Amino acid sequence: MSITERKAKEKEELRALILQGAKKLFIENGIEQTTIRNIADEISYSVGTVYVYFKDKDSILHELHTLGFKQLGGEMRVLTSVANPMERLAAIGRVYVRFAMDNPDMYDLMFNMKAPMEFLKKIEEEEWNEGKATFNVLKSTVEQCMAHGYFKGHQLEALSFMIWSTVHGMCSLYIRGSIKAVNLGDAEPLLLASHEEFVKILSRK
Repeated sequence: MSITERKAKEKEELRALILQGAKKLFIENGIEQTTIRNIADEISYSVGTVYVYFKDKDSILHELHTLGFKQLGGEMRVLTSVANPMERLAAIGRVYVRFAMDNPDMYDLMFNMKAPMEFLKKIEEEEWNEGKATFNVLKSTVEQCMAHGYFKGHQLEALSFMIWSTVHGMCSLYIRGSIKAVNLGDAEPLLLASHEEFVKILSRK
């Protein structure tokens, strides 16, 4: 490995370390209560080092948000090879549920915290497309389902939002521990089974 390559690798590793430390503090202490100094202390670097990579806390938050959507969107887009749109819709939901189960902290950051949305209002829309692209995977699949005779009489965008919000609600209740709180049984199997029940409802013509 050349000196240039090693330096580039070290920069990427430090950038990842900053993001990891920031995510931990955002989840533990809240975004508003976390400062750049807190993040620097968490990773045992100077405040100035953090500022070399990110101009402020909002840019760190935005980067984390973007990385989460890139991961989720990438996993969903793999399913474009599934020819039957209803089978694909079910598979997209399973990927979404599994992502929430495997990455509860990131899921909270992406969907349940207000701060990322406030930041997105400050920037030009064209600067952040991952969230839109992820939703469009779902929307285009719902549209193809309609072309195959499903969801007659429904509106595409409203229905796509309803499907997303229903699965999101299941995932959020799981992450927040609400399933256990009301004694509904083992949370993980129940979440998976509930999604399959939802798929059965959606697949009726």
